[in-house]
Amino acid sequence: MNARILVTAIFFFMAGCSDSGDDSGFAGLAESVPSPSDNGGFLQPGPDVGISLPEDFGPHPRYRVEWWYLTANLVTPSGAPLGLQWTQFRQGFRPRDPAEAPEPDSWSLDAAWMAHAAVSWRDRHWFAERLARADTGAAGAEAAPLDIWLDDWELKAMSGTTWQLNVRSHKPAAAFRYDLTLTLRGKPVLHGQNGFSVKSDSGEGSMYFSLVDIDIRGTVTIEDNTIPVTGQGWFDREWSSQFLKRGQQGWDWFALHLDSGDKLMAFRLRGEDQTFVSGTWIPEEGSPQALGNEDLSLAILDSRDGYPVRWHIEVPGHNLDLQVAAPPGRYVNEGRFPYWESPVQVEGNRTGVGYMELTGY
Repeated sequence: MNARILVTAIFFFMAGCSDSGDDSGFAGLAESVPSPSDNGGFLQPGPDVGISLPEDFGPHPRYRVEWWYLTANLVTPSGAPLGLQWTQFRQGFRPRDPAEAPEPDSWSLDAAWMAHAAVSWRDRHWFAERLARADTGAAGAEAAPLDIWLDDWELKAMSGTTWQLNVRSHKPAAAFRYDLTLTLRGKPVLHGQNGFSVKSDSGEGSMYFSLVDIDIRGTVTIEDNTIPVTGQGWFDREWSSQFLKRGQQGWDWFALHLDSGDKLMAFRLRGEDQTFVSGTWIPEEGSPQALGNEDLSLAILDSRDGYPVRWHIEVPGHNLDLQVAAPPGRYVNEGRFPYWESPVQVEGNRTGVGYMELTGY
């Protein structure tokens, strides 16, 4: 077993569940997943796997790592922007058949769960993290009806097109909560080839789909100040047994809602020798189109606190020439493997809003 995964497994085992600002992050875990030739019995994704819904909203215990991930670009009644993130992760240490029940009273560590939550408002950023062992009932996921929880943090389906997200953080330095109703619109977007998103020139990748048109309404409470919010969300669902190839240092990811009604997902994986670029163009009308290195360019324009916070993104085939920038402030999720997670503003020959995630810096 890779040493970093072993250390993290022990940490997860001892931690149980907690609010913490200095715990393991899945950005670091993804970087330490073994190569396909050393997969430990876990399945490897590929274009022949396909996406099956609603089943693939549920957990995949035969794969090593997966997550459910929501970002939201919201506004207050005064029109002020407010950003929000919620992510739940599952890290497997032993593959298990979905029909296999855990051994009674077993303390074996087959998997661990972690959840992240953040709020970004008025150039400030609040972040919280929780952890749980698998098979204790403290955390889990179900596909139909959708239910993803870790303690009292929960994303749950109220109907086929309506979800409810409730998060509470009691950390003194990050006291916040949100209670949101999500209304799903449009069809799921499958990235890459039949939902298989390649992450390197040698073909490793993940299964990846998104819900990119979500209406959000509810309240966000920050330090006893409850704020009504409305806006739009982007939900990612991804799983794999190797996310980063050996030598890849981290990723830069963007999910953009353009005012034209079109959407863009773009990412680059930074390597020691080269950078791998990919994305999906999602027109308001028509079918999503996969983008490769020849279709898409991502260039850093400015940095802050060691993170690239302003970018030039071009998609010549769709006449996109964009400048994407984070607002003033520091938007680092301060776990053991810190990463940047912030709303962004889009300018250029299109305008809009979105979210940006930067790892490995």
